[in-house]
Amino acid sequence: MRLFWINWTSAIILSACLGTAVVVAGENGEKADAPVEIGTLAGAFLAARTAETDNDVESAIRYYSRALSFDPENQALQQNLMLAMIAGGRFDDALPLAKKLKTVADVERYSRLALGVASLKTREYRAAENWLKLAEESDLDRLITGILTGWARTGAGKAGEAIDHVKALDGPIWYDLFKGFHVALIADVAGRPDAGKFYQAVIDDRAAINASPDTWMHAVEAYAVWLARQGRSDEALAILDTGDEVSPDRPAVVALRKKIRSAARIQPYVASVQQGAAELLLNLGMALNRGGGEAFVRLYLQYARALDPKNGMILFELGSVSEQMGKADRAIEYYRQVPADSPLRRLSELQLGLNLADLDRYEEAVDHLKSALGSNPDDMRAYLALGGVYSSKEDYGSAAELYDSAAARLKLARGEDWNIFYQRGIAYERLKQWEKAEPNFKRALELYPDQPQVLNYLGYSWVDMGINLEEGLDMIRKAVDLRPQDGYIVDSLGWAYYRLGRMDEALVEMERAVNLRPDDPTINDHLGDVYWRIGRRLEATYQWSHAKDLNPDPALLEQIEKKLKSGLPPVEGGDALAEPTASQGQPKG
Repeated sequence: MRLFWINWTSAIILSACLGTAVVVAGENGEKADAPVEIGTLAGAFLAARTAETDNDVESAIRYYSRALSFDPENQALQQNLMLAMIAGGRFDDALPLAKKLKTVADVERYSRLALGVASLKTREYRAAENWLKLAEESDLDRLITGILTGWARTGAGKAGEAIDHVKALDGPIWYDLFKGFHVALIADVAGRPDAGKFYQAVIDDRAAINASPDTWMHAVEAYAVWLARQGRSDEALAILDTGDEVSPDRPAVVALRKKIRSAARIQPYVASVQQGAAELLLNLGMALNRGGGEAFVRLYLQYARALDPKNGMILFELGSVSEQMGKADRAIEYYRQVPADSPLRRLSELQLGLNLADLDRYEEAVDHLKSALGSNPDDMRAYLALGGVYSSKEDYGSAAELYDSAAARLKLARGEDWNIFYQRGIAYERLKQWEKAEPNFKRALELYPDQPQVLNYLGYSWVDMGINLEEGLDMIRKAVDLRPQDGYIVDSLGWAYYRLGRMDEALVEMERAVNLRPDDPTINDHLGDVYWRIGRRLEATYQWSHAKDLNPDPALLEQIEKKLKSGLPPVEGGDALAEPTASQGQPKG
């Protein structure tokens, strides 16, 4: 489950020197009707760039449009406006600009792709091939244009030629998964009997999973659909079992397995050239979505959406990317559009509730998720989503009661149910009912041995209470070994050493944690405490000041200000330190 508790506020620019008066988008991101009243090119451009920084695409579109009214032939402004329109889902509006920019080297990979997608959409396949020829191509561009050209030729009735073309694409090893999958899809759409052979080759290449697990799983689903439509249901179910080894309980697989077992009619995985081309752009968008490239990923998803506007996976992924970009309002819009018959509809409803909470629409979020839970009281994901909302408001009593209900529904808990017990343990720990919390952490580890978050939480709790010290430290060390790049878990290890008075070891881990999470106020505060205890007072003061600048929560801010004024109190006796301050609560891992 994703829990993004991000508060986002639109930037409002008031610049007297530029003579601007900016009208921004509405409260929930809806497109405002009022015109943009900006009197200069510089003012409009500045407003547009600020809106882009805030991921406010609709405002960026309006500001760039206003800037172009001052300088209509400015290619840089045209490029920015075209990309903003595509990113905002206004694909058709971007096409006139794409035609103007079709020969501009800096942006042809986007302009010509837009024109190629538009031609595929209208079944103008010869035109699509022409638009998909770029003067300069990266490896990614060559893969996109090559496979889309294959789909264009398929639309023109040349499936055999299309397959040969895609197979012949030369590139790095990660090409193989995408080439193999789309060769199989092209053969499938063309009704060729060798489609099964091509699908099987993709499934057999387990090394390809590393290139894009989602794409490989899509191949599993497509192959199972093909087998089922051939009347080979047992083989189809076996292929889905193979997929479970990589991604268990995937909603699309669960839904497809149910259909196959009930002998329900199954539609083709890809039924047209347009859906096949959209699948490629979706595959690449998901493969590239590994953190830091959300704006880039969003473009490819919007190209895919232009070709297959009701595709539930595309809409869900756009919602997910919007969450990552801190745009809960936009995420809600996409989640609401996921079709009712999509396997992702249920999950989209849960994410919608979480995003309502992101917008501080707490009561609405609770009501929405209670309704979702009421429609399926055995769905553990719904308990986790609603429990997450309760926890975000520190309503741990409601969270504990909810997780009690969830545990009661689990007649036979499975490995994937570990999180119910973990979250119940956290709720009871926060309620200071350790006698109820500890058994839940242990139960979570029974269901999922060596789960890093649970190891971290239980191990730290023991160390913090001065019990089971060696076992607790071993748990935290194991969690760090399993997730060495998780700054929160590394911080827990450093803080455990600190609580035990083992300052040399605490220093090593705390400095490492800060390097992993340099913008986290709590971790920076912890490092300041370690510096103070080892006599590096100037560095401690600097670290606390830095933590203060990172917008800590009120309780932590109060503790930091006290330390900046008076330092830490002396340690009284023994190796272990005094009780932790408000800034030193349970680990975040």
